[in-house]
Amino acid sequence: MTEQSALDRAFMQQTLAYGARGLGTTGTNPSVGALITQDTPDGPVVIARGHTQIGGRPHGEAHAFDRAGAAATGGTLYVTLEPCSHRTIRAATPCVERTIRAGVKRVVVAMADPNPRFRGLGFALLRSAGISVTTGVLEEEARRTHRGYVLRITEGRPMVTFKVARTADGYAGTAAGGPIAVSCQAANGWVHLQRAHHDAIMLGIGSVLADDPMLTVRLPGMAKRSPIRVILDSHLRLPPGSRLVQSAGEVPVWVIATESAPVANEAELVASGVEVMRVSAGADGHLDLREALQLLGARGINRVFSEGGPTIGEKLALAGLADEVVVSTSPRMLGSPGVVAVRPALAGLLADPDLYRLAESGLIGHDRFERYERIA
Repeated sequence: MTEQSALDRAFMQQTLAYGARGLGTTGTNPSVGALITQDTPDGPVVIARGHTQIGGRPHGEAHAFDRAGAAATGGTLYVTLEPCSHRTIRAATPCVERTIRAGVKRVVVAMADPNPRFRGLGFALLRSAGISVTTGVLEEEARRTHRGYVLRITEGRPMVTFKVARTADGYAGTAAGGPIAVSCQAANGWVHLQRAHHDAIMLGIGSVLADDPMLTVRLPGMAKRSPIRVILDSHLRLPPGSRLVQSAGEVPVWVIATESAPVANEAELVASGVEVMRVSAGADGHLDLREALQLLGARGINRVFSEGGPTIGEKLALAGLADEVVVSTSPRMLGSPGVVAVRPALAGLLADPDLYRLAESGLIGHDRFERYERIA
């Protein structure tokens, strides 16, 4: 590895980390990281960083250029995704134009635009302006960061992370279906952070009926980072008196039901501020998961965090829709038979090296966690 490529990788690693700060807040746009360096006698130094802001504007590059001002001239721009070359709204200047106007001499990019309509166009415009362009630096890492956006563009659906917590003896609840306190305080905090970094949190109606959850972010200073709460409720059984419905005016609640679900139930939920959407039913009479996710993709959702029970996790994985699976294991024991957290079918899929790989493992507080990434 050359000195230049080592520096590029190091700066791109910083850029990816900075860009990830915006995950879950940028609307339909990807959370792009950008970093600007200038050469000095002692080597390159960072003069500005940026990431896509809340709602998707300004883009990461524009945010960095706004911070750098004239100091960007002659510098190097690091960016996690190919700079946009087209106007999506009249008032916004494409990032390629901003980059050319800023007078940088070099642009280093992690990955190309996944949209075939625009892929490579930004690179071509930069090169035609005399700017040196290096691509593919930490591309694999960037594809992980932007996976939700990539899937929405290429497959019409968001990325789904399914998370399940279990006791040391493998249970997520009591045999009667009642909830149990599984995770430690640190692991619970991690879950709330994950909620904040996703556009939507998704739960099945069974878990809602059992737990009456709020599904909000309850970390200091992050109350406004609560994602849209999506409930998969084939037959519209969500109680109007549930905490979700009662708080729908504060944090959005979307309910996805089958086309045959009772209209009267829908009217009652809508009157409370809940948005109800309908999709086809599968052979089992329950809603079609892929169609439900494509509906979310059409609404601009890039990243979904599913805290549903074992049934939803297994269905998502069997349908090839669980892009990440996070298993958190507590050291505590239930001590008697209960609801199995990871069913045999899901366990078999996670153990198949052609389908999933163990991407990360470690401890969060007292709980051990394993994060699996879907390969195919």
